[in-house]
Amino acid sequence: MTTQTARGRRRATGPAPEPRPVVAHTAERPRDAHRDERRSRRSPFRQVTDFAAASGVGQKAGIALAATGLVLTVTVPVTSPVMASNTDGSAVSAAVQPDVTAAAAAKLDFSRTAIATKGDPDGKLKQLLSAQSVGSITRAASAGTLGPPLDQLITASPFGYRVSPITGGPGEFHRGQDFAAQCGTPVHAAASGTVTFNGWHPYGGGNRVVIDHGNGLETTYNHLSSSSVKVGQKVSRGDVVALSGTTGASTGCHLHFEVMVNGDVVDPLGWL
Repeated sequence: MTTQTARGRRRATGPAPEPRPVVAHTAERPRDAHRDERRSRRSPFRQVTDFAAASGVGQKAGIALAATGLVLTVTVPVTSPVMASNTDGSAVSAAVQPDVTAAAAAKLDFSRTAIATKGDPDGKLKQLLSAQSVGSITRAASAGTLGPPLDQLITASPFGYRVSPITGGPGEFHRGQDFAAQCGTPVHAAASGTVTFNGWHPYGGGNRVVIDHGNGLETTYNHLSSSSVKVGQKVSRGDVVALSGTTGASTGCHLHFEVMVNGDVVDPLGWL
């Protein structure tokens, strides 16, 4: 029995109670029969770490650190010769991985070697012209075999019938393809060949250059302000042969480009 003092403390007024006797438990507690089996199993994380240690994946990661200079020597010890286990429980051994070292200034390049190919458009054109008569070549086969006569091709007037820009009359046949270009713009040879004409064209072409590419294929360049080639001169694809202008029957600076097959004009866009 206890009493309470004025300060709120409790004071015992009787004898202390006897302590409880200690009871000994001698009976064994039942154990989980599958506990040992669960402990022997490896968790997925443990399997991944064991595999990384055995296969040297950690060493590969160390290469990147060594390349930055943060780590000079990276060593990942192989903790087990076992890389993986088969379904029947048999082990697959893995070779011990060597130490990976790198200097602080080491530079490791993992980029692939660049592979570049260079086409041979002149060879393709030559093969096309020698394989069959130029007159029987289809548009699908000829497309892309000639190079652009200007660095930038801006169509001004297409090949075929049109309204004449000189007379305004309908039904005029336009023998080539007009490309807009300021006077003095470099004009390039559309393919390798020989210059067969360089002079004044009496039928409205003004200053004109003609290049023979062989087997009946020719290209002409018209309304030029000037030219830089001579008759009989060999030229290569892309060579500057003249400068654009507005000579002859022309209403402004541009290039009139023609493609001739066995003397007859065809649509230049079928070859560019």
